[in-house]
Amino acid sequence: MKTTINKVNDYLNQEVTIGAWLANKRSSGKIAFLQLRDGTGFIQGVVVKADVAEEVFTTAKSLTQETSVFVTGTIVEDTRSPFGFEMQVKQIEVIHEAVDFPITPKEHGTEFLMDHRHLWLRSKRQHAIMKIRNEIIRATYQFFNDNGFIKIDPPILTATSAEGTTELFHTEYFDQEAYLSQSGQLYMEAAAMAFGKVFSFGPTFRAEKSKTRRHLIEFWMMEPEMAFVDHEESLKIQENYVSYLAESVLKHCQLELNTLNRDVDKLKNIQAPFPRITYDQAVELLKEKGFDDIEWGEDFGAPHETAIAENFDKPVFITHYPAEIKAFYMKPDPERSDVVLCADLIAPEGYGEIVGGSQRIDDFELMKERYDEHKLSGDAYKWYLELRKYGSVPHSGFGLGLERTVAWFSGVEHVRETIPFPRLLNRLYP
Repeated sequence: MKTTINKVNDYLNQEVTIGAWLANKRSSGKIAFLQLRDGTGFIQGVVVKADVAEEVFTTAKSLTQETSVFVTGTIVEDTRSPFGFEMQVKQIEVIHEAVDFPITPKEHGTEFLMDHRHLWLRSKRQHAIMKIRNEIIRATYQFFNDNGFIKIDPPILTATSAEGTTELFHTEYFDQEAYLSQSGQLYMEAAAMAFGKVFSFGPTFRAEKSKTRRHLIEFWMMEPEMAFVDHEESLKIQENYVSYLAESVLKHCQLELNTLNRDVDKLKNIQAPFPRITYDQAVELLKEKGFDDIEWGEDFGAPHETAIAENFDKPVFITHYPAEIKAFYMKPDPERSDVVLCADLIAPEGYGEIVGGSQRIDDFELMKERYDEHKLSGDAYKWYLELRKYGSVPHSGFGLGLERTVAWFSGVEHVRETIPFPRLLNRLYP
């Protein structure tokens, strides 16, 4: 019977065949221990010299790292294994012998590993991180589908910036100027006016010359938009969504979290509701913590976000930022026009902003004023303004950065490990 590693529990005490690669091995004179992987998981294959033909044991001892094989044997329980099972190997068929695999069990430098990212992905650590990434994506679709959202796909090539910034990748679109999308939000607002509640999931691009552990040039965003939803309602949806993601990872990725030595108690604490402070309160808190140079009206950097998060045992919302440092489309607080109805969700443990969202301006005249203030092209943004002309409603939305969330849940330090092939300031290979 042919099967995969993640399904061997269905074949306890039965003989099966698995197609796999040799991740590592060790052997004594009478037993060879093969660490096998097949993409679905890792399992140990035990080859006992006395129980197999001589040529099988000889093959087992001569296998090289990353050689591909078909292994046949009996699945048995093994309480010492994190996986809980192992295979008593009877037969080995070599498919392709790998010679001089570059990434050995010894320590390698980060640049070396990044140059060999196409091979580094095979390691147990990277496998665990990618499985957690996959679970977050799966749970995202589940959450939004269960809550009445429709997935809409915004374009990647756009004629305008989503936030009026200049940090865009420029390209030529036949005889027109075009840019790689930095956000699908504006298009998702149009979709929300058609479908009520929508979400997108796709790549976004920021031409920021940043080298921090939180930044990528290309990253993936979850971006919901919701008609007839105000700022307060949006905050509740955000915290319920993030809590749902944490619960799903804890439920479905226990083995991967153990592989990464993640403190799961930290994840168990991610439960709605989350604490909230205003930007004003955050500035005062920072001054109390020794950030004497922070002034009202300045945006927060990574050290500021980390210092704020240290005061809470859960993710914390910072709300009501100054209008002048936020995007043109954010709705002013009706009771205080110098701040907007927005929030950033700051993760604990130094992972920074995970979610950013706001209630959007729904008034036609106010949006026209914003166009003038931000010198936005009336022609390029005409369609976006028309959303306020034909049946405008209160609406809100937010964006969650997938890679930062994967890093947070996984407990890894740098986001470069949370995407299969990272695009960094000085890296476009492989």
